[in-house]
Amino acid sequence: MRNKIIAVNAVIVLIVGFLSWAVMRGALSTAAENDAVLSADAKHAAFGASAKLQLDALRAELWLSTRSAEPATLDATTKGTVSAQQEAATARCDAVATAARGAFESAPSLVVLVDASGKTLGRNGSTLMRGDNLAAAYTGLKEALASGHSGSDIWVNKERNDQYLASYAPFRNAQGAVAGALVLGTTLNDELSRVSDGTTGRPLVLVEGAAAESRIVAHSTASNPELESIVASAGKDAIHNALESGHVTSAHAGATIVAAAPLGGLGGGHHAALVGSSPGALFESATSLANPILGVMALGLALVVVGGWLLGNYISQPIDMLEEGLLTILNGQSDKRFELDHPELGGLAFRIDQLLNQLMGVEEDTTDAEGRVSHAPSQQNFTAAMAVDDRRSGATMEGGEASIDPAMARKLADEPAGDYYARIYREYIAAKKALGEATEQITQQTFVTRIQDMEREASGKLGKAVRYQVASNGREVSLLAIPLA
Repeated sequence: MRNKIIAVNAVIVLIVGFLSWAVMRGALSTAAENDAVLSADAKHAAFGASAKLQLDALRAELWLSTRSAEPATLDATTKGTVSAQQEAATARCDAVATAARGAFESAPSLVVLVDASGKTLGRNGSTLMRGDNLAAAYTGLKEALASGHSGSDIWVNKERNDQYLASYAPFRNAQGAVAGALVLGTTLNDELSRVSDGTTGRPLVLVEGAAAESRIVAHSTASNPELESIVASAGKDAIHNALESGHVTSAHAGATIVAAAPLGGLGGGHHAALVGSSPGALFESATSLANPILGVMALGLALVVVGGWLLGNYISQPIDMLEEGLLTILNGQSDKRFELDHPELGGLAFRIDQLLNQLMGVEEDTTDAEGRVSHAPSQQNFTAAMAVDDRRSGATMEGGEASIDPAMARKLADEPAGDYYARIYREYIAAKKALGEATEQITQQTFVTRIQDMEREASGKLGKAVRYQVASNGREVSLLAIPLA
């Protein structure tokens, strides 16, 4: 039996376990490889990174516009000699660079002051670049000086060794004409690293140039050969489409999704894009994530074996005992009986004993350990039992006359008939149960009818009304006739 219990439950656990594993694996695979969702997430990540980069540039523009409007900026360009202007411009750039350290997450790498023609008057911390024509190198700055509006651009120039996210803010003289501009530049690699940390957390690269000739100009880390290789191969289509359309695009590159977001707010043209990569799946293997279900299934099988073994022993051991006992009886030991204390099979063993007693003509012992009868009285012998209980112990005979307890008699006489019969029935049943006797067959109506017959009989003998009282001596229950005054 125990093997059948174990086998059935083991099959159930295996079916449920493998179905759960298959369903979970399928659901994980579907979720992990949902191209539409993954592509959308990659686009959102690239768009968020480009927005953060352009927002940083805009913040720098606004902050720089305030500094360029300060009188000290214009004063640097009004000195009497070029040398004096250059020295004043360098000092002004140092002051602006110091103020920028408290305004931004990191200090800018470059602060430059140029005149109205775009030539450098001075830069922070160095005498280099004096006289350089930045307007000729960067058309965005040239347009800003011509219009008088601030702006930001990507400055990448191998000859000049420039690699900055540059923001510039023109300032005007007393006549309202543009007198020059302040330029603030942050190293692109550092800026991309901050953008990556604040958005995707993944590597980013910045590409610049025409759609067909774009090139990588900056990284969020020192080097990312894998991303560079993807951008140079499978990512070309996404970058080309982003630069041409001005919208965020994505493309699959094996197990990676590349997304490109154009930086249209920098330099006024779609000549730069921020490129990021995302995994082509949310996790590497759906099977590995679903495999713990197999481990739980194995644990379930072990528990089935243990539980089946215990349950099998719980059932098979008493059955084996019954089988051995019956075999003993068949072999001639007719007095063999079963004493099985078992919640489920104990009743079966008792009925087998009764059957054996009937078949062999043996009278069944229905008394308990103290010799009291344990079977319930039938409806037919109830009247006889009541007749035996009819006593007159409530009165003692002295000199041939009954001595009655007057207080007891008055109390019984004053008690309403309905209350009296209900009370005496309850007391009688309680006394019977206390002695271990069955009372299921004794109904109140039968009891009251018999008591009334006994009262009439006793009243005829004594010549006065009688009521009964219940008494028990620990061995039997008696009904005591109490004459009423």
